[in-house]
Amino acid sequence: MSQTVSPSISYTYKDVLEQSLEYFNNDELAATTWINKYCLKDKHGNYLEKSPDEMHLRMAKEFGRVENKYASTETVSEHLSDYGKNRKPLDETKIYQLFKDFKYVIPQGSVMFGLGNDQVIASLSNCIVVPSVLDSYGGVCHTDEQLAQLFKRRCGVGVDLSELRPKDALVSNAAGSTTGAVSFMNRFSNTTREVAQNGRRGALMLTMDVKHPDIEDFITIKQDLTKITGANISIRLSDEFMQAVVNDTKFTLQWPIESKDPEYTKEIDAKDLWDKIITCAHNTAEPGLIFWDRQHHYSTSSVYPEFKNSSTNPCSEIAMQGGDSCRLIAVNLFGFVEAPFTKNAKFNFKKFYEVVYETQRLMDDLVDLELEAVERILAKINADPEPEAIKRTEKDLWNLLAETGKKGRRTGLGFTALADAIAALGIKFDTDDALAVVNDIMKTKMTAEFDSSIDMAITRGQFEVFNRNIEDTSEFVQMMAKEFPEMYERMIEHGRRNISISTVAPTGSLSMLAQVSSGIEPVFLLSYVRRRKVNTNDENSKVDFVDELGDGFEEFTVYHKKYETWMNTTGKSDVAESPYAGATAPEIDWKKRVEMQALVQKYTTHSISSTINLASDVTVDSVGDIYVDSWQKGLKGITVYRDGSRSGILVSTDQKTKEQTITSTETLTAKRPDRIEAEIVRFHNDSEKWLAVIGLVDGRPYEIFTGQMKDAFNLPQWVEKGWVTKNRNDDGSSRYDFQYIDSEGYKITIEGLSRSFDKEFWNYAKLISGVLRHGMPIPYVVDLVQNLNLYDDHINTWKNGVARALKRFVPEGTEALDKKCPNCNDPDGLIFEEGCLKCKSCGDSKCG
Repeated sequence: MSQTVSPSISYTYKDVLEQSLEYFNNDELAATTWINKYCLKDKHGNYLEKSPDEMHLRMAKEFGRVENKYASTETVSEHLSDYGKNRKPLDETKIYQLFKDFKYVIPQGSVMFGLGNDQVIASLSNCIVVPSVLDSYGGVCHTDEQLAQLFKRRCGVGVDLSELRPKDALVSNAAGSTTGAVSFMNRFSNTTREVAQNGRRGALMLTMDVKHPDIEDFITIKQDLTKITGANISIRLSDEFMQAVVNDTKFTLQWPIESKDPEYTKEIDAKDLWDKIITCAHNTAEPGLIFWDRQHHYSTSSVYPEFKNSSTNPCSEIAMQGGDSCRLIAVNLFGFVEAPFTKNAKFNFKKFYEVVYETQRLMDDLVDLELEAVERILAKINADPEPEAIKRTEKDLWNLLAETGKKGRRTGLGFTALADAIAALGIKFDTDDALAVVNDIMKTKMTAEFDSSIDMAITRGQFEVFNRNIEDTSEFVQMMAKEFPEMYERMIEHGRRNISISTVAPTGSLSMLAQVSSGIEPVFLLSYVRRRKVNTNDENSKVDFVDELGDGFEEFTVYHKKYETWMNTTGKSDVAESPYAGATAPEIDWKKRVEMQALVQKYTTHSISSTINLASDVTVDSVGDIYVDSWQKGLKGITVYRDGSRSGILVSTDQKTKEQTITSTETLTAKRPDRIEAEIVRFHNDSEKWLAVIGLVDGRPYEIFTGQMKDAFNLPQWVEKGWVTKNRNDDGSSRYDFQYIDSEGYKITIEGLSRSFDKEFWNYAKLISGVLRHGMPIPYVVDLVQNLNLYDDHINTWKNGVARALKRFVPEGTEALDKKCPNCNDPDGLIFEEGCLKCKSCGDSKCG
């Protein structure tokens, strides 16, 4: 296995930034995104690459090595495609040219970060689905460990909860009955947040079948934005359920889900459950909706029994069985438009076909490269000093992933810059003309992918379990037989190399580097104000905006890069004259948007990650209409995002409500009662278990005490309420005690809350309590707490726990509208695209 970089050669941040800014034509966002996420660094954080050019050389060397390995045995055959018979070998130099300047081919983040990187031991897979959680406490713990082991190797993971029995079902242990599938979601979410990925946040998808008796609890749990913050959640929706919704008929919930003789059943009105689903989706863009039968039947992999889909990756573009993984590469569609934004603009289909054909070979090479990465991971595990019993789960998991990778050789070839390519051809995004050109592009892409995979089946060998009889049960393959008969016949005779081939994944960070629109999405905004934090004490700094805490920001207008190219090419500056006019994400016709995705899905073996952006005042029924139409048009899934529904800070938009809230809290400045009610909220501060005691007056937070759950204040888990009493010590000083009723009805008093808690946290809590007592509306208290600039990670984690505890008391109907980025603090930085919140100012995102 290749070692490509010498750690002895390192560069300063200044050198790297200077080179990267030159590379990206002074696009600071692109430069810093590359430096922070993908630039090779040693274990001490020293920079080992000066610009993306060196990264592309690093990757080309590794891909070239695998191509050379196959070149020694591959021979030209009469059964190859026309292009396959006449193509020249793909060597390191040609591969580098495909990567150069992000013009044609862009491997996804895990590949750019990990390939040829001898400084870390990480997976090259972007997406992994682990087996469904087994229905036992041991099964839950087993899955939890699998997640932790995968997150530390930089993987995004999906897992299905449908095999867990419903709440209150009998179990054979001391508990007597189970708390249900939903009760374990927070455990998995916390694991995701806990495991660091070299500065990258973990990503987890939790799914549940709509037939599960706990489905209502599942769909509503994230309506509180402070819960399950480490995971996305999606429902597996069956055609049976959707038909019941459309027909307004009954639907039966049951467990086990696929049993012919289920232990638990419950008949419901399908429309009632649907109304809850779309209301939640309207409120928070979660749960996501996955049309599960379409995911299965219109697939080239799930029809194989041992590859039957179980869940999806965190952004839902790859559905897989438990124990499989996928790697991702995107082609940049804008790179194939000749003379963009001119009357002579045209799409080079010949060049596109050839690049896609070769890129599918790189995708297959990447399977081998990932198998090498797994070998390194297993070697590391074997060398670790832990006992074999501790290492068993991790070893078994990676061995399973290696075995499935070899059997199926699953790939995920996608694209980016669709919106820019269409605009560069002079076409508006949501039009019939756009649909026509996209149809031609997608047909060409699919033809090149399958020609390449079939040719590799001939020269390298078909995927291990290829079966012609099973193939014909796939609706995708049936479409091929009808519309691409020659390709179908060739595949049925010779097989193909990869069980599933294509997808449309989020390309957030990749698109920033390529300076193009993301994936299948329309352009979000043509221009916007980006804010960068500055030092207000520096007389040379330019301060355009000061937030409520006194932090200063410089503001500057940023144009979407290809819109800027249009202006420079045409000499025009009026948006109305551009092909982007009326075609941004908030403006386009959602029906055409669904039609576009259905068209792309027709030629795609996996699924598509995409978002329909809607105005904040869109109705719940309209959201429902979009989802029903998406199902009827054959989509495998889609996200509908209503502006403002997934923000971090809660702010009321109704001035009357604000005034009423303030008026109703003025009485809180009166003398504190000697005894007030209290609620207990538990949270994690790093790996420590903490709790907050929130004292209430008239049901509103009046004071807060926080501390670690230990010693005198290690309350039983079932204690959720009590009282805080104010008493006097013998020396006349004030003392706060906590009292609760135990399980036998006796009053238990813990004296001296301040004694139980760390003095530093106690002092911060006293300050917050003072604000609460003087009637500041809860949304603003939450805002204040979240914006405290505290000096270390531990106390900042505590701060986040306090904010989450207080958010529980935000008045019903308060709307989430703030868009502050948690990374760079741009107060208006967050946008929602490709199913992910990401920042337009610093590029912070879970995706890509």
